[in-house]
Amino acid sequence: MNEGKQRMRSISLPSLSDFRSALIVKPSSLGDIVHTLPAVKALRDAHPHLKIRWLANTEWMPILQGSPLIDEVIPFPRKTFRGLVGLLRFWNWRRTWMCLPREEPEIVLDFQGLLRSGLASSWRGSQSVIGLSDAREGAHWFYNHTVPVNAGAHAVDRYLELPRALGIQIEPEDITFELTPGTSPAGWPESLPNFIALHPWSRGEGKSLSNSALQALCDALAPHPVVLVGMTDDKTRPTGAHLHDWSHRTSLPELIWIMRQAKFCISVDSGPMHIAAAVNPRTLGIHTWSDPRKVGPYPREVHVWKAGRIARRGDFSPEECQEEAVVGDQDAKGMGEWVLKAL
Repeated sequence: MNEGKQRMRSISLPSLSDFRSALIVKPSSLGDIVHTLPAVKALRDAHPHLKIRWLANTEWMPILQGSPLIDEVIPFPRKTFRGLVGLLRFWNWRRTWMCLPREEPEIVLDFQGLLRSGLASSWRGSQSVIGLSDAREGAHWFYNHTVPVNAGAHAVDRYLELPRALGIQIEPEDITFELTPGTSPAGWPESLPNFIALHPWSRGEGKSLSNSALQALCDALAPHPVVLVGMTDDKTRPTGAHLHDWSHRTSLPELIWIMRQAKFCISVDSGPMHIAAAVNPRTLGIHTWSDPRKVGPYPREVHVWKAGRIARRGDFSPEECQEEAVVGDQDAKGMGEWVLKAL
């Protein structure tokens, strides 16, 4: 597609008043789904008549089910589409996808911007498909309209450009994250007040706390109650009478509930970090190599550890955001001391 045709596809967006339903295509990841919530809230608030559906990876559906923003969550069985056999399954899924009920006319909003999401958006069969200009893998070929975004901006700000392009006014105070309330885990102790929720592991390489740093952080938080959450293949756990190990024991709704109830949340850069930031302003996100300006916890009240110091996301210089820093034992101890002072 040449530049002139691309510009033509980026203008003359349709009016949402002309549609009866909207399909949100944002299957993953966990953090990105959280980042999309403010944009969907803007759609819901400005056009309550719309029936809003969301296509999400099966494993992330619980974070959306029960949300007042969404009328229906549609499963996207992404894990079954891996490998050569998965490509065939993906093609066969197309037939089911096209036949799912909808209210016409429907508008499709692709927040994912990858080949699979572009194909799914196109296969839906709706006449209007809108995506973002930073889409990759050729996803833009499947759009009728493309909304220009700053590829270097935070994910939340990029996603908000889509409803803004559709004529919705969004003020900073309007940007909120409507997550489900969550549910308390079975067997949760009643005598656990004012605990600190600690999520120290991430699938991203170089993001998890080392065993040594994790122990140093837990020691610095003693004797305050600490609830350990998350998943890891490492069998080693920190020790301490004040620790309560709930790792590998919570569902997504239960994790949301724990982070809502916590006196303070500490998390490495991960999907659960964004859940914590969304539901609890007393959150500290830990960034080793990732850029907090682009992928850090979005709410202004939340703090970030980056480049050896703690500040709000917007207070770090571009040079600091490009630094790679391993969390050492002294860094972890300093974080714990800072959190206790902030309580």
